[in-house]
Amino acid sequence: MTAAKDPPPQPAISAPILATSSVHMSGTAEARIMGSAVAGVSELMLFHPVDTIAKRIMTTESRLVVNSISGTAGNLNTAVFKDRAGAGSLTKFGSLFPGIGFGAVYKILQRVYKFGGQPVLKDWMKSRYGQSFETAFGHHGATTMLSATSGALIGIGEVVLLPLDALKVKAQTAPEQLKGRGVIDIFRTEGWSLYRGAGWTVARNAPGSFALFGGNKAAKIMMGVGEDGQRATWTQDAISSCAGATASIVVAQPLDIVKTRIQSRAFNSPESGVSIITNLLKNEGTGAFFKGLTPKLMVVGPKLVFSFTVAQHLIGYFTTTMKGF
Repeated sequence: MTAAKDPPPQPAISAPILATSSVHMSGTAEARIMGSAVAGVSELMLFHPVDTIAKRIMTTESRLVVNSISGTAGNLNTAVFKDRAGAGSLTKFGSLFPGIGFGAVYKILQRVYKFGGQPVLKDWMKSRYGQSFETAFGHHGATTMLSATSGALIGIGEVVLLPLDALKVKAQTAPEQLKGRGVIDIFRTEGWSLYRGAGWTVARNAPGSFALFGGNKAAKIMMGVGEDGQRATWTQDAISSCAGATASIVVAQPLDIVKTRIQSRAFNSPESGVSIITNLLKNEGTGAFFKGLTPKLMVVGPKLVFSFTVAQHLIGYFTTTMKGF
């Protein structure tokens, strides 16, 4: 009697290319929070004066560059140091630290939310819509578009932190508006006016964050980095962060000018974004939309590159080291 043959083995069914796995390059929740928080604290300690300089240049409504070098230097000196323009070097440097308290709370919350939250949203979108993205954009295109789209959505939600950002900008550009006032008094008195410019902030954050995370992912793909479980080196994280940060700053600059000027105005003297744009075109010309872009790329760009690089690398590091816990 012939023994019955075993049925032939069934071929294994491979998972969809974009399906999620238990541990991603984007990290666990704890790793994301820790890595992003360290990045935020480090960025604040190193770059707050640089941020103050950029904000003061962007809120200066007069022309800074004139026909003479000495005149341009004088205008920049006044724009950056304001009433301390004639003081000594140490006093000038000390004047670049207003709003450090608001800046600390805002920057840490922002970086944890943005750098820690984007991977969470990206993973959720990948599990729900990954196959649709791959059909539309191809494998690598889908990876880039998922990163960019989730980044844009996270950027829109960042508007929740706008009051802290507004108070930081006022402290940096118009400290007299906050002099003698406590935080509780400001929130109680000003209320929803602290969300002034929310629409322009959303309009600026969405394309800026799209370019930041999309540019970063595209650069990693070009370097052959980015598949799940594959960690980038510090150099690769720095290069990809530089690509994303440059794209983000350039794309968001025109609306960042409008947003910053709205936030810098006195509480009792609001001005709409449309009015600011009209006056800007009339008095300063179209080039004013990119006022401060070069120094911003030189001084703010490294700040964003630094924090994004630190966040990405530490999230990957903490994810690996915490696997056994």
